[in-house]
Amino acid sequence: MSDLPPSLPLMPGQILARGVCRHLLSHGFVTVEELVPAPGLRVDVMALGPKGEVWIVECKSGRADYAADRKWQGYLDWADRFFWAVDGDFPTDLLPEGTGLILADGYDAEILHMGPETRLAGARRKAVLQTFARHAALRLQGLRDPGLRLGGRLPF
Repeated sequence: MSDLPPSLPLMPGQILARGVCRHLLSHGFVTVEELVPAPGLRVDVMALGPKGEVWIVECKSGRADYAADRKWQGYLDWADRFFWAVDGDFPTDLLPEGTGLILADGYDAEILHMGPETRLAGARRKAVLQTFARHAALRLQGLRDPGLRLGGRLPF
């Protein structure tokens, strides 16, 4: 008998994130989903590349999802590149210039164009990498020990 909790159905943005993460892995990137780089921000996908590059991908399942996003510009300071991930039905003309674009579904993705590179400063990069590592480690520990609680709350 498994100690793992039952899986919940994925939301549309989570389905896109899964395809994005699969695709980025094929390029040597490792990913975490729903990472909080700073209070008040939560990115859909943060990716760490084989050369230490940091990418953020925001997954938008439709026009209303995109229109409701008021925080995306705050993510630019936490990555070397920023991308939107959308499905084939998304009206891409809504997306701002100067950002990357990934076409995705639940199984894979394709990078249609790269966002411009703005390299993180050394101190910011260190903070981002530490947050990424802690988040990934806590997620793994939570999967291995589903009853784990720190201070009455889940640690991630």
